[in-house]
Amino acid sequence: MVILSAIDLSLPLQNPVIIFSLVLFIILFAPIVFDRIRIPHIIGLILSGILIGPYGFNLLLRDSSIVLFGTVGLLYIMFTAALEIDIEEFKRNKVKSLVFGLYTFAIPFILGTIAAHFLMDFSIAASVLIGSMLSTHTLLSYPIVSKYGIARNSAVTLTVGGTIVADVLALLVLAIVTGMNKGDIGASFWIKLAIGCAIFGAIIFLLFPLIARWFFKKNDNHVSQYIFVLAMVFLGSFLAELAGLEPIIGAFLSGLVLNRFIPHMSPLMNRIDFIGNAIFIPFFLIGVGMLVDISVLYKGLGAIELAALMITVAVSAKFLAAYITQKSFKLTRLDRNLIFGLSNSRVGATLAIVLVGYNIILMETETGDPIRLLSEDVLNGAVILILITCIISSITVEKAARKIALNAENLNKAKKGTDGKILISLAYEDTVSDMVDFGLMLKAPKSDTPVYALHVNHDETNGDKAEAQGQKILNKAVVHAAATESQLIPVMRHDINISHGIIYSIKDYSITDAVIGLHQNAAQHSFFGPTAEPVLRRITETIYIYKPHQPFNTLKRIVVLVPEKAEFEPGFLYWLHKISRIAREAALPLAFYAAQSSIVEIKRAMENPDGTAKVTYNEFRNWEDFLIFTRELKPNELFVIVSSRKGNVSYDDHLEKLPHYLSNYFTSNSFIILYPRQLDNQQSAEGIQPIDSLLEGVSNRIFEFGKKGGMLRRKGEN
Repeated sequence: MVILSAIDLSLPLQNPVIIFSLVLFIILFAPIVFDRIRIPHIIGLILSGILIGPYGFNLLLRDSSIVLFGTVGLLYIMFTAALEIDIEEFKRNKVKSLVFGLYTFAIPFILGTIAAHFLMDFSIAASVLIGSMLSTHTLLSYPIVSKYGIARNSAVTLTVGGTIVADVLALLVLAIVTGMNKGDIGASFWIKLAIGCAIFGAIIFLLFPLIARWFFKKNDNHVSQYIFVLAMVFLGSFLAELAGLEPIIGAFLSGLVLNRFIPHMSPLMNRIDFIGNAIFIPFFLIGVGMLVDISVLYKGLGAIELAALMITVAVSAKFLAAYITQKSFKLTRLDRNLIFGLSNSRVGATLAIVLVGYNIILMETETGDPIRLLSEDVLNGAVILILITCIISSITVEKAARKIALNAENLNKAKKGTDGKILISLAYEDTVSDMVDFGLMLKAPKSDTPVYALHVNHDETNGDKAEAQGQKILNKAVVHAAATESQLIPVMRHDINISHGIIYSIKDYSITDAVIGLHQNAAQHSFFGPTAEPVLRRITETIYIYKPHQPFNTLKRIVVLVPEKAEFEPGFLYWLHKISRIAREAALPLAFYAAQSSIVEIKRAMENPDGTAKVTYNEFRNWEDFLIFTRELKPNELFVIVSSRKGNVSYDDHLEKLPHYLSNYFTSNSFIILYPRQLDNQQSAEGIQPIDSLLEGVSNRIFEFGKKGGMLRRKGEN
């Protein structure tokens, strides 16, 4: 009892251990309770904040610690939103994002200003501030989108881009109104703002990528990488403040810059999502709830009437903006609902605007009471607006995201079985991370494609010691994959030699894609070594021989060299789809070098909407000039050489010189030698392609040509 009496349990709580424990239990149980009654857990966290806050049971004060974690959570939401964007999709939708941003700012701004001035009799300056307050929105419901795995949906990308446009315009209006009341608006204001934004943009878009690429090359410690990323985000937010912008803009742009350095299926990305969803974002949501003063409901009708008007205008205007966007770009109803839900919640910028207006004192009455630009009723009405719009946003996004995710899941089930099985052959401990990262990139995101990690112990090794080393390699691979929330199936095989073990593992597990590392002593005369050559002779599936020189996330571009007649190979579209997927996931541009006839077929295949947008094509057919790639290939670029097994239609004698070229002139580049899939039993014992397989490839091309002209149909086609 003496010990208990020494603990201060008076309200509000002051003991930091009790405070943190209470918040953690809320974060733990609120989602469980509210999910059971089918209410989005985001609402549960906000309502929990109302209950424990100073206007509820007064268990906690909204002190500096809550404000600190809440600010971090808001910046974290903007940062992860930019990080999960498909950069190529974002570039394709930049005009749509700009248009939506103008819609979602202008419509609420105009309607809000008119309603405040003519219906509630506010001054022009106050009406403009209220209009700008209604035009902003916060991506509060973004974690729901991320939870359902549709963060790369085009409607989400469009909304995220539009959020920045709307918030920048709204905060610019705030700066102008504030400056006019202070008498600071003039040429110097605009010059300072322009110079500040220019310097800020130069640092973010030019200096940040150089620092990030250098750091990720030099440091592979996951903890250090996470701290580095977080430091860059908050540095970007601080620089935005120095430039006269809001910190959320700096967090978002920092996320865009770091996007290509953080693969979506990587341990680092998993840690970013985990810590944000576990700590920072829930703290932010609880802090939002602590702002809500429910006592305004019985203090008079002023705040309630004003809140009802603002809610009506705010919700209807955002829906109108989403509806016009849907009609402008021919989107679906679900896309419209998703856009409306994401753009409806108001928190950060809305609160900032109303607090600034509330703190602007126009004059004092004879009794000394201040007359403010925005009254206390507006402040209380804004808090009610925040609560109601957050609830509407969460429910709308939850319903739309669930349906979109379900549709995508059904589509994936229809395509199930087309992605094959992947095997990663691991021989060296120091290349495990690079090999696993590449192998996981070959499968579709969120797919259940089996990925096997193979280590072969052969007869020439020292029994127990070799087995222990092999188990260590496989354990490292499994742990690395688990950090990306991917399952890796470890396979330890004992065989007469390594190549024999790889060959029979490929056959036993029906592997379609095999990744083999280039052995450490590769030189001109022993380039492939005793492992890869037998595998290439006996296996007809797609083989990737990979030599990692630097982490995949530090690359700038993928250069793909394609042999002449590659389009006639059976595995042509398959490997092209895989390379396109890798480029898309890594947000890297593609540069193809091929004969003109091959370029035509590659272009046709890359018209698929799942393909990478930024693709360049260069004619190359004289393999005697292979060394021009010592000039074409820049540092930090991946070189992919599409080769061919001897005797196949795209085989060229100059491919025999690849070991000489690569081992002497491309030692500072990562490269992949890709051997496309061939038909079963396509290679004879002498390595000669059977004539019927060759004729089948040619007949397919003739058929495609005839089909385009409407001349040919296969048997059974109408």
